[in-house]
Amino acid sequence: MVLKTCNEARFGSSLLVMTRMKPLLASFLFLLLLSSCAVDKMKSDARPIQHDAFTAILQEYVDSNGLVDYARLQQDSLQLNAYLDVLSTHHPNDEHWTKNEQLAYWINAYNAFTLQLIVRNYPITSIKDITPVTVPFVISPWDVKFIEIEGRKYDLNQIEHGIIREQFDQPMIHFGLVCAAKSCPKLRTEAYTAEEVDLQLREQASDFVNDQMKNITGSPNPQVSKIFRWYQGDFTDSTSLAEYLNSISDDSISSDADIDYMDYDWELNAQ
Repeated sequence: MVLKTCNEARFGSSLLVMTRMKPLLASFLFLLLLSSCAVDKMKSDARPIQHDAFTAILQEYVDSNGLVDYARLQQDSLQLNAYLDVLSTHHPNDEHWTKNEQLAYWINAYNAFTLQLIVRNYPITSIKDITPVTVPFVISPWDVKFIEIEGRKYDLNQIEHGIIREQFDQPMIHFGLVCAAKSCPKLRTEAYTAEEVDLQLREQASDFVNDQMKNITGSPNPQVSKIFRWYQGDFTDSTSLAEYLNSISDDSISSDADIDYMDYDWELNAQ
């Protein structure tokens, strides 16, 4: 079912549009959405890569609050483009890559290609300002197939929903993927690596959940990020949402608390 693996902020509008279309056209669009959530099965002989170049970029253009200097990055994007070229020629595979090598690759790819998407369209005030009206059946910036890896086209939704969420049973990935909005988790000033990815995601989770601008857990009426509503099934597969949050939060949420969700700020995460 599409809504189980595609969040309401990005796909809810797609389904709403389909209800207003002729049946044949709606069916075509529905199949298109399903394909963007499909598990990636590409075969490749590529070997694992290092992500030091991405760390250098992040340290140069991202501050301690996770905000990006897009104006300067746009003027000097050679490093970013060179790193993306390396990603584009190295598709992870099960033969040569460990699971952690694959996970680090895909998180870095999502974040790096998101930076490229913003830079290509900057100046904008929100990633949602990128409206691909000239591309048939493409409804949001997350559906634009601008990513090419070993000759195959991808969009950000496919990387997030069809690859990362499908192939890695790790709800903390939601704290590592940054879609260029202020309500997103902070963009780290270092790339994810196979050796550190588990620790890095745990750090991201703690930083995000305990950020009072994004989650208010120390209250009789807790308010948390809509990320926990959009992906609730990922976080509550074997526990309740309150229990999951309590495993990370410095505060404690009562098991019978009425959890509410904060408005999501889609303003660009720009310096």
